[in-house]
Amino acid sequence: MKDQDKKQNRQAQPHSHRKTDVQQLAYSITDVPPWYLCIFLGIQHYLTALGGLVAVPLILAEPLCLQHDPLTQSYLISTIFFVSGICTLLQVFLGVRLPILQGGTFTFVAPSLAMLSLPAWKCPEWTLNATQVNVSSPEFIDEWQKRIRELQGAIMVASCVQIIVGFSGLIGFLMRFIGPLTIAPTITLVTLPLFDSAGSNAGIHWGISAMTTFFIVLFSQYLKNIPVPVPVYGQVKKCHVSKLYLFQIFPVLLALSISWIISYVLTVTNVFPSDPSAYGYLARTDIKGDVMSQAPWFLIPYPGRWGVPTISLAGVFGIIAGVISSMVESVGDYHACARLVGAPPPPKHAINRGIGIEGIGCLLAGAWGTGNGTTSYSENIGALGITRVGSRMVIIAAGCVLLLMGIFGKIGAAFATIPSPVIGGMFLVMFGVIAAVGISNLQYVNMNSSRNLFVFGFSIYCGLTIPNWVNKNPELIQTGIVQLDQIIQVLLTTGMFVGGFLGFVLDNTIPGSQEERGLIAWNQIHEDSEDARNVSEIYNFPFGIGTKFCTASWLWRIPFWPKPEHGGEAMGREHGLNEEKGQISMGEREKLDIDTKM
Repeated sequence: MKDQDKKQNRQAQPHSHRKTDVQQLAYSITDVPPWYLCIFLGIQHYLTALGGLVAVPLILAEPLCLQHDPLTQSYLISTIFFVSGICTLLQVFLGVRLPILQGGTFTFVAPSLAMLSLPAWKCPEWTLNATQVNVSSPEFIDEWQKRIRELQGAIMVASCVQIIVGFSGLIGFLMRFIGPLTIAPTITLVTLPLFDSAGSNAGIHWGISAMTTFFIVLFSQYLKNIPVPVPVYGQVKKCHVSKLYLFQIFPVLLALSISWIISYVLTVTNVFPSDPSAYGYLARTDIKGDVMSQAPWFLIPYPGRWGVPTISLAGVFGIIAGVISSMVESVGDYHACARLVGAPPPPKHAINRGIGIEGIGCLLAGAWGTGNGTTSYSENIGALGITRVGSRMVIIAAGCVLLLMGIFGKIGAAFATIPSPVIGGMFLVMFGVIAAVGISNLQYVNMNSSRNLFVFGFSIYCGLTIPNWVNKNPELIQTGIVQLDQIIQVLLTTGMFVGGFLGFVLDNTIPGSQEERGLIAWNQIHEDSEDARNVSEIYNFPFGIGTKFCTASWLWRIPFWPKPEHGGEAMGREHGLNEEKGQISMGEREKLDIDTKM
């Protein structure tokens, strides 16, 4: 009875819950904190994304034949910083307009590794030996640059698919067929096949990697609720001490820093062996020491730096599989972000625009030669909930910080010198968490159903088994057409594609109720916005575009253009949201009920 009374009270006062959420925020999405606070919080978002931004180029270093060239690794890190800054600013100003940071995506890593594992792209033996490779020789430069150019071309072509899907409004149509049983195996298989990369890096020195993992787990799980007194400056109290949950906000950064320092101490004290053939030698911090002196202070990344991109159908089809996964994940990120910052769920035009801008971001990332694309960063959405600061201006500051960090060459060089076992320890935690995020989508599904157990189990197991077999027997795939053989090999060695495709086909063909498949609970969370409050202010174009000028009626038919009913009384009449009558839509009722229970 009490729950029913609470529900009726919510319905009688439909806006009280939303106002309470906004009042709990230190700064809402449209607020502008003081400039110095924007800079500090922007740096914090940059640091939160640091682990993922640095990880992607380091993972790709080995298949690009760059494992013994930390200077070029630093260039890739600086480039991904720079492009992520540009994409973040585009998303906040013209995209979905929520405070979401953009950065490198792990969904592109699996198809990239599959493409680079083709016989034509495997690294020559001489590039694998640190004593034989001359990183400044034209022969070596040509070896790695032709690989990254191939990645560039595939990413740029595949990004056009995302641009079309977003700006055409096709994403809304596709989401009707994509449920938890498609997303769960897709996201889970993003990192499960990367266990070999994590093990190889960690195995260089298991003591250092285990220590890094221990610190990440300690800070993020055991000490996350312990506040640390730090000096701060405020307008009212000026200089004073405040308590901040540092361990919760910066667990990865703190763990990497501590392990890095300890590795340095063990290097200068010669605890680590100085013999290159001895176990643990690669854990030394001085083997990459020259990169700091060789890296320039200022570095301006530019498109086409590695040459003219090349295109192969195999690479394009593989990256398209990553693009589809990235789009599905981003739609979920938009809704999660909106809820954390006290905004209404994003309407269709904002989602279409956000996905389209992410496609443009991937196009820019490919043109600049990062070896990767860009997507919305879930880590930073979590940071919004921790800091209770949902201001768009803070993410704009974070985008500017990313741009600046990409220009300072010494910054990227510093991260390229992190010892491999430290990176391996970080991978063990990060890859495990990403896999768990994929599995967490099953919370919406009835896992007591034999149907659902079959769909998920079969998809996951095939997503691991088939790529493993194809990698060991590539010569058995022979259709007589070389290009077709390459396409099939890339797709079948991308576990994310195999598992996601099987999950999609089986979930949409095997009979099952909407409730059993988890689509009812799923749609309640990912439903389109039916809330007219603040939608215009938050999701429409900036500078009055579409409201004060560029208001021609024919523009309303464009899928990504704001509709007038999203901000006016027409929407209230259409969806039963007339505030004067105290009415509220069924979608909002269900959302309030969910929030009440939580």
